[in-house]
Amino acid sequence: MTVGVALNASDAPNQVDATVQLAQEAAAAGLRSAWFGQTFGADSPQLAAIVGREVPGLQVGTSAIPVFGRHPLLVAGQAQTAQAATHGRYHLGLALGTKLLTETGFGLPFERPIARLREFLTALRQLTETGTADFQGELLTARTPVPARVPGAEGGVPVLVAAMGPQALRVSGELADGILPYLAGPRALAEHIVPAVTAAAEAAGRPAPRIVALVPGVVTDDADAVRAKATETLAFYEQIPSYARVIELSGARRAADLAVIGDEKAVEAEVRRYRDAGATEVVFSLTEIAGEADRRRTWALLGQLAA
Repeated sequence: MTVGVALNASDAPNQVDATVQLAQEAAAAGLRSAWFGQTFGADSPQLAAIVGREVPGLQVGTSAIPVFGRHPLLVAGQAQTAQAATHGRYHLGLALGTKLLTETGFGLPFERPIARLREFLTALRQLTETGTADFQGELLTARTPVPARVPGAEGGVPVLVAAMGPQALRVSGELADGILPYLAGPRALAEHIVPAVTAAAEAAGRPAPRIVALVPGVVTDDADAVRAKATETLAFYEQIPSYARVIELSGARRAADLAVIGDEKAVEAEVRRYRDAGATEVVFSLTEIAGEADRRRTWALLGQLAA
């Protein structure tokens, strides 16, 4: 099972330089993949392309680019460029986003998100697989009067979706290569998420989907203090209906209840629970929350589990 980490250097004097350094540390620790979030700051496909060039062998991915405020033509160009730069080690993650960030940031109504996701994926797959598109939907149009192919990216780009709800899982199973659930515990994965997306993929005649479980967690001896900090950091997600639902389905009350915090033995046991629940890959986030020493300790364990 692939084990990776989400890298966050947004507080560094130079985010790009610091991210490359972190990625080099992750690869040296034995981790297999590095993932980059996307809000309104650094461009995650660019970060992935730079890291992939600087750290050979490390898989890189975005987790995840919201489909509102973007267009398949532009995202396909970014993704193919990153794929060419990394010689096939780039993975594109997409998301619905949230009503708050979409309407406040872009001034766009957060309407018909599932329909937009379906149209976005349909057009995007045409572009990444053939370099051309001829798509006219209700919400999106994507046509290529000139080619949109990026030489070096002919193998296509793996596309994953941060899907957890029934409708998003159905669309992702039909049109994507896998999913990127966050704050979805082993119970929610095993009982709701993995069966739904797998059934949709089977019905569409597609291969079994990748299940890349993103998990906040850290190895530490001060579990109580770190969990208190995680409770504050993750509280934002409790206000978002899709996350609140999956937190409940996971058998948790707060988002921080799903953070994997403890010593090496406890964290290893939780990683194995995610594997047993159907995760094909586990990516730890928030590993920096308890400081540098515990981050390195966490990465050392995860690197051993990835070996």
